[in-house]
Amino acid sequence: MTLLTYQVFKTVAEQGSFRKAADILGLTPSAISHAVSAMEGELGFTVLNRSKNGVTLTNYGEHLLPYVNAVLNSDESLQQAISEFNGLKRGKVKLGCFSSVCTNWLPDIMRSFQKKYPDIEIEVFQGTYDDVTYWLKNGVVDLGFLSTSSAKDIPIEPLWRDPLLCIVPKGMKKEKDTDYMDIGEIRNHQFVTQRESTDADIQNFLKENSINIQSNYHVVDDLSTVAMVANGFGICLMPQMVMRDIPYEVDCYPVQPYAERVIGLATLHPEFLAPAVRSMYNHILENYKEDF
Repeated sequence: MTLLTYQVFKTVAEQGSFRKAADILGLTPSAISHAVSAMEGELGFTVLNRSKNGVTLTNYGEHLLPYVNAVLNSDESLQQAISEFNGLKRGKVKLGCFSSVCTNWLPDIMRSFQKKYPDIEIEVFQGTYDDVTYWLKNGVVDLGFLSTSSAKDIPIEPLWRDPLLCIVPKGMKKEKDTDYMDIGEIRNHQFVTQRESTDADIQNFLKENSINIQSNYHVVDDLSTVAMVANGFGICLMPQMVMRDIPYEVDCYPVQPYAERVIGLATLHPEFLAPAVRSMYNHILENYKEDF
C-alpha cells in the first residue's frame, strides 16, 4: 500500500464521507472509493462501513487507524528532517488543547512561533482532557496540553500552576466573613457541574475533601457553567485561567484548603520528536514554563 492509500483512509475516516475526502485531497469520489476498495482487498478485511448516512470505521478500521497515523507521522518526520538538512524549517505541528489554553495561550503561541518559523504549519484540535489524551495516543496530534492529573501514563512537562476558585452569584451573602470559601461552606450549596472529562482536577478536589455534591445541572463548557451560576442556579469550582474569558458577573473566591491544577505539555515520545514538533515543544517550554 502507498502513502496516498493511507492518507485516503485517514481522511475518509475523519470526514465520514468519500466526497468530502475527495474535496480535501483533490481527487474524485470514485478514485477515493477505488483506493479504499483496493486497500481492503489487499488487507483481506473491510475497514469502512458504507451507508446512506455516511461512512464509519469498522472494528478492524478502528484498530488499524492508529498504525496508519503512525506511518503518516513518520513520513512527515522524514520530510521535516530532510528540510532541516537543507537548511529549511518546514513541516507541520498538530496541537491538541482544552478550551482555556486555546483562548488564553494559543493565539500568542501561534503568533510568536510563526514569526520565528513562518514555513511551519500549525494545526489545532480543541477538546476535553479525554479528547486530547485520545488524540495523543492515536497519533492525531503531536503535542497536547493537559493537566498533570489527567495525563496518567503520557509523559508530560509541567508548565503552569492554575489555582482553583469557587465561583458564586454576584453579591451572594457568604456564611462566613472571609475572603475565601472553605470546605464547610462549599458543602452547603447547590452545584453546577461539568463532565469529569472536562474538569478532572475539580472532581479530584471534591473527592479528596469528601464532598458529595448535589446538582441538577450537568453542562459541558466553561461559559455555560458560569452562566448558570451568574443566574443563581448554584455555585461551581473553576481554574483561575478559565475566569479570564468569562463575561458574566460573578464573585470568585480562593478555596480552602488551597487547590490547583497544573497545566503541562504532553507528548508520547518526547525523545523522538520531528524537527518542527521539537521546535514547537521547545518554544512553548521556553516561553510558558514556570519554575517548579
